[in-house]
Amino acid sequence: MGFPTHRPRRLREDPRTRMMARETVLAARQLILPLFVSEELSSPNPIKAMPGNFQWPIGMVERPIREAMEVGIPAFLLFGLPVKKDSQGSPSWDSDGVVPRALRHIRKVCPTAYLITDVCLCAYTDHGHCGLLDGEGHILNDETLPILAKMALAHVQAGADMVAPSDMMDGRIGFIRRFLDENGFSRTPIMAYSAKFASSFYGPFREAAHSAPQAGDRRGYQMDPANAREALQELRLDFDEGADVLMVKPGIAYLDIIAAARKEFPCPISAYQVSGEFSMIKAAAEKGWIDEKAAVLESLISLHRAGADWIITYFAREAAVWLKEIA
Repeated sequence: MGFPTHRPRRLREDPRTRMMARETVLAARQLILPLFVSEELSSPNPIKAMPGNFQWPIGMVERPIREAMEVGIPAFLLFGLPVKKDSQGSPSWDSDGVVPRALRHIRKVCPTAYLITDVCLCAYTDHGHCGLLDGEGHILNDETLPILAKMALAHVQAGADMVAPSDMMDGRIGFIRRFLDENGFSRTPIMAYSAKFASSFYGPFREAAHSAPQAGDRRGYQMDPANAREALQELRLDFDEGADVLMVKPGIAYLDIIAAARKEFPCPISAYQVSGEFSMIKAAAEKGWIDEKAAVLESLISLHRAGADWIITYFAREAAVWLKEIA
């Protein structure tokens, strides 16, 4: 009987050689934890569709930040939940709004936390869309850009280290970049939600952020999940307009887009493991159908293997602990 010269499994039998041969190594420093900050709460409010996640009062949001930083998570993505909303999303650029207040509070108690803010109108408009609407319900793309820029500036002035526009309006990266530069914040980086797909995996987030559209949907500005070439075009537009980091959202269903982005662009690529991806793993684990730890680590390593330098995930704190165990 002839035997093959090459037997890849030789390096799999011993856990020491498995560790030495591991091609993809993910670290806690590459994870970003999303957090929801509420203007009206006085105590944490559990998010039913996302077990273990909460809407946090402004004065208590440092609690999950401190816990995450203790295990090596350096960065946090803040979403604001305002008390009042209107058709223009005017609370979004209020210097005393929910996110600026949260930023100033965190800066006092967790000064070394790296704070990224979501820049989008959906949680601030009474209609729930990411841009202004005309009388017939159509998105007013160009009219929305100055509001997004004012929102970004309010966040940076309050202490944000980075802003992350997620609205998918055309031209918003260039507009925000110029506006920040003109107001003395040329050093502030932008992480663009560049290839943001109109995904079915966003459902639990809409409970968390109170951001569901009151009518219609977001397919007119978020991307068709069937389109890969268009995703590269969107990534290219944001890169050319001055984005420092390009994001693909969601994660696991779009590994091909992440891999293509990593090959095409020199800047960091981020991926967002979104609420639906989180909740599916949680629900299956609660049923005993999968091993939560194994599934979380496999999914995150898959995102990193595909090309994501940074991963936004609700599992960040738990994953940081588990990653140390396999290091």
